Amino acid sequence: MLGVYFSGTGNTRHCIELFVKELDKVAKCISIEDEEVIEKIDKNNFIVLGYPIYYSNLPKIVRDFIVDNKENFKGKKIFIITTMGLFSGDGTGCSARLLTKYGAEIIGGLHLKMPDCIGDVKLLKKTLKENKNLVEQADEKIKKSANNLKNGKATQDGLGIACHLAGLFGQRLWFYGKTKSYTDALKINLEKCNGCGSCVRLCPMENLSMKNGQAISGQRCTMCYRCISNCPQQAITLIGKEVYEQCKIEKYI
Repeated sequence: MLGVYFSGTGNTRHCIELFVKELDKVAKCISIEDEEVIEKIDKNNFIVLGYPIYYSNLPKIVRDFIVDNKENFKGKKIFIITTMGLFSGDGTGCSARLLTKYGAEIIGGLHLKMPDCIGDVKLLKKTLKENKNLVEQADEKIKKSANNLKNGKATQDGLGIACHLAGLFGQRLWFYGKTKSYTDALKINLEKCNGCGSCVRLCPMENLSMKNGQAISGQRCTMCYRCISNCPQQAITLIGKEVYEQCKIEKYI
């Protein structure tokens, strides 16, 4: 068994590592950004796939990863875990339909509410206590789902037709353009940027670079909020204009 994940601020990494540990204490987890990930997928028949949900859809980086490596998923048994701040409907179903098309067997799915990573929209922010409670509740749900899987009763969150319709009409139809392509909307406040380069090193898309001692953004942001949550100057925004909270899993566990 192998855990494979994409995680912007650590939510999904935390969840998949706990789930896999509950199933098999010696099994490993690996990011889709790791250069050895495909080699490890090829060596394992059972894959636990984890990713966050954006606008009730797959992050573009995750969709591309699945499509680009579709042959490597053929014949694999896959359990899907998705994390979300508000709502998903069929978060697991979004990848399940793709993976089934490419010859994988979907065993089950698990939806988990976690602290919202969108740190530049004040309306979405919760208190530290509320976020810690979310993580505790997710941990309990993970343990229960892992135990159910051991007993042959895999959780089926997001995989039915009703879930598909909820995800489609709940958000995805109205915001499909948000995740169809990468975005060029990432903004860097050059008055705040001190040129430390941490965002450049952290970006999973290599979308950020340095020019004249300051960070600049390209057109391939996958909206993971990793740079925004780690910038020491709070100089980066995406949806909003000001950083209200830097959302990293380490704050909530």
